[in-house]
Amino acid sequence: MKTIHIFFAVLTGTFLTILLACNKKEQDFLYEDNMLAVNVKGYNGSDETLSVKLDTFQVTAASPGKFDATKGCVIPVNKPALQLSVTEIGTGKTVMTKTLKKEDSPATIEFFYFNGQVSKMPEIPAFEDGKIKISYMFTPTVTKYAEPVDIVLGKYYFTPKVFEEITRIKNVKPNEFSPPVSIPTFSTTGQVYNGQPTAVLFLVYIYKAGTNEFYTAGSEYTWHATSTTAPKPAASTASSKIYIFEEAPVGNSMRFSKKLEL
Repeated sequence: MKTIHIFFAVLTGTFLTILLACNKKEQDFLYEDNMLAVNVKGYNGSDETLSVKLDTFQVTAASPGKFDATKGCVIPVNKPALQLSVTEIGTGKTVMTKTLKKEDSPATIEFFYFNGQVSKMPEIPAFEDGKIKISYMFTPTVTKYAEPVDIVLGKYYFTPKVFEEITRIKNVKPNEFSPPVSIPTFSTTGQVYNGQPTAVLFLVYIYKAGTNEFYTAGSEYTWHATSTTAPKPAASTASSKIYIFEEAPVGNSMRFSKKLEL
């Protein structure tokens, strides 16, 4: 009987050693000489689940949306480093690879994945009462417009049909995140322009950089004064947003479609 107890004790010890060789969020291992700890986080803006592996060990399966996972793995004696790999599970497409050495531990890998591209994770502006804070990524998928633009936030007064600029984000490159901009919240009712009561819309126009000319000027697409606007939050409510939007014209009239809101 004693022999049986010893056998099971040895077997249990061996099993635990193997199990803990690569154990998620095992903080005790962060200080081992041959231990590599990695934190992988960010946002998966695709329709695919991402498989994140450290060598052959699974770190996480990142579904669309935010992800944050930590894994600690023992580096084998005959290996100077481990390879972190990120692939789309459904297609097998390699999204990213990175070689990590034990000297990199604890390593943090943060990225944003959207439209098949890996980029730096955008930082959502800090929320502040009485403020609207916005950052944009503009993807001109129809016109293929490749020059920088100014994204202009403003008020449109129905009487006398005037757009009044509040502020603008200058020299925004297509397919890149803009710096954030901040404006005060405002009411769209009970407004007066030149002594006349008027309804107000919160609109976001896109001009050719450094001008007040719509970026669609010279193309086949027209700009509607009130219907053509980039996505935006409610004017009267404090918020902090990141928008990714693309072109979605209706006939020859330019419109935009929100692809992602963070």
